[in-house]
Amino acid sequence: MAHEAQKAIARQSLLLKSLPDQHVDTLLSHAIWRSYDRGETIFLQEEEAKAVHVILAGWVKLFRMSPTGAEAVVSVFTRGESFGEAVALRNVPYPVSAEAVSACEIMHIPSPVLLSLMKEDPEIGVSILASTFTHLHALVAQLEQLKAQTGAQRVAEFLLNLCDADADACDVELPYDKMLIAGRLGMKPESLSRAFSRLKTVGVKINRNHAVIADIERLRDYAESDPSEK
Repeated sequence: MAHEAQKAIARQSLLLKSLPDQHVDTLLSHAIWRSYDRGETIFLQEEEAKAVHVILAGWVKLFRMSPTGAEAVVSVFTRGESFGEAVALRNVPYPVSAEAVSACEIMHIPSPVLLSLMKEDPEIGVSILASTFTHLHALVAQLEQLKAQTGAQRVAEFLLNLCDADADACDVELPYDKMLIAGRLGMKPESLSRAFSRLKTVGVKINRNHAVIADIERLRDYAESDPSEK
């Protein structure tokens, strides 16, 4: 039986928060609740998709392996976010693998349960579409960053997303290791190190897994400036 705190987090996820309470209760009652250790596989690329996944705590990366064995990070998700909706409902293999990059708590909703409820109430389909659109929008934004920003600007944007929006300065903990940060931002680890060094000029200091940002507005100006000026 899941704890009430876990259910409360699940209810606030993008996937569930717009659904009527009776449908949410049904989904929660049929869900499978699991804990994962750091580095543990959640599912593998080409494995049959049988569930939609909602993160209750921790971080998960989605990645693809090339024929040469190189890993390409597609997305990184955290608490309250869901993944695997589209493939689970189409009953097709996962195009990516999923791995816990920290200790994780994940709720798995079996596909047949979602499909059955969708036949009863089309509103569930709208919620699934909204969640899928959010993933697509994030991928488009990620592609735009790769095309329109320098490596240092992408790192600046990443750090800004960790900050309290109302603060003038902040000290944030990097949520996962630097190799994964580099992969998530489409960079090599050595390029990430160079980007951190460049950000010293705008008041950013990196100390192991912490980033001290002296002036958030200054860092935001740097991230949004014309890349040709860098």
